[in-house]
Amino acid sequence: MTTKTRRVFIKTYGCQMNVYDSDRMTDVLAAEGYEAAERPEDADLVLLNTCHIREKAAEKVYSEVGKLRLVKEAARAQGREVKIAVAGCVAQAEGEEILKRAQAVDVVVGPQSYHLLPQLLRREGRAIETEFPADSKFDHLPKAGVPSASVSAFLTVQEGCDKFCTFCVVPYTRGAEASRPVEKIVAEAEALVARGAKEIMLLGQNVNAYHGEAAGQFGKGGTWSLARLVACLSEVPGIERIRYTTSHPRDMSDDLIAAHARLPKLMPYLHLPVQAGSDRVLQAMNRKHDRGFYLRLVETLREARPDLALSGDFIVGFPGETEADFRQTLALVEEVQYASAYSFKYSPRPGTPAAEMDQVPEDEKSERLQRLQALISKQQADFNARMRGLQVDVLFEKPGRHPGQIVGRSPWLQAVQVDAPRDMIGTVARVRIEAIGANSLFGALADAPTREKAIA
Repeated sequence: MTTKTRRVFIKTYGCQMNVYDSDRMTDVLAAEGYEAAERPEDADLVLLNTCHIREKAAEKVYSEVGKLRLVKEAARAQGREVKIAVAGCVAQAEGEEILKRAQAVDVVVGPQSYHLLPQLLRREGRAIETEFPADSKFDHLPKAGVPSASVSAFLTVQEGCDKFCTFCVVPYTRGAEASRPVEKIVAEAEALVARGAKEIMLLGQNVNAYHGEAAGQFGKGGTWSLARLVACLSEVPGIERIRYTTSHPRDMSDDLIAAHARLPKLMPYLHLPVQAGSDRVLQAMNRKHDRGFYLRLVETLREARPDLALSGDFIVGFPGETEADFRQTLALVEEVQYASAYSFKYSPRPGTPAAEMDQVPEDEKSERLQRLQALISKQQADFNARMRGLQVDVLFEKPGRHPGQIVGRSPWLQAVQVDAPRDMIGTVARVRIEAIGANSLFGALADAPTREKAIA
């Protein structure tokens, strides 16, 4: 390990998996003597951890690198070297093209190879690593070097996808589905708890496709489902809450549905993307489920856990989508009644089958998205409004914006703001919901006197 202190600035795009990966890259670089920088201008290494899901993701990365080139040139004029690295899914998808188009970039590394960052940074000249290594990157990562964890912490248990939806680049950027061994996950969960975590969010591209090998104290040669893993983590002292995301409807097994009914630490909130309500569009997307399957699954889940709230993902304007197809999506949303949902206009991803299909005009996409988002916003507002007057358990995570205020999350992932002392951060307390804001619920500790709450 080097004794020289260097500084790294990491900018993270996209999903929770990327947030987790950025934390792990911080650990890798900490072992090489890097400390966090507040700004790119203060760093010796600027690392962009990229996401390929959003529209024009690659172009946005090239634009960002263009700005960082000026930072690099300014540092060079001062006699200081700054390196620029591009990691994540755009790095995996674009590879050599990044080095060709962006001369300021020194290192390109895919999401399965970031444990190799120290070696890549030590190479002479520019370096690229976008292969899918045979050994899991998790076998090579150092123990977390950060002294404390967030109250709610991410933990990757599964990566990759074998579904090959026609709109999605994940199978090409993250590779095939792979699950981490049970004992590695439990050890990381215990370490997170030791550093202050009370809630664990299990991550995976298809997290409910988890099938991890178990050995040692967990049983030699065994393969565990996500439900069994959640049950095991529920027994880890200090874990108060468990969540998981993102799920595929086809991987919602009977034992996982049953886990929602029998494990009180598994929160009653499930992100279950459907993408569209039309069977014709779902088939074109290669989603491997139809409308009826999804609706029956929702019914089964709610029978198992009546207070379960659902969120979802929707793509509007998928190639070939007609107005009639879109109205079926609206009808599905009306039937399910989501607590929240994410919706996007379809945008082509180079190399995916849908990019070669007949595209819907942009103005039609925009108009449909506006209608869908209005419906989703109303459902979210209605769901939140039903909380008024109820008492809910809140896990407090951080100070609020105003003195004397702290903020936490309800079991249904809603932000809840309460006047309470800071030493309650990291604890779960019963809160009476008194008012509903645009983005938060406002309440009082259940043993505090009732009062009106002004919403800023």
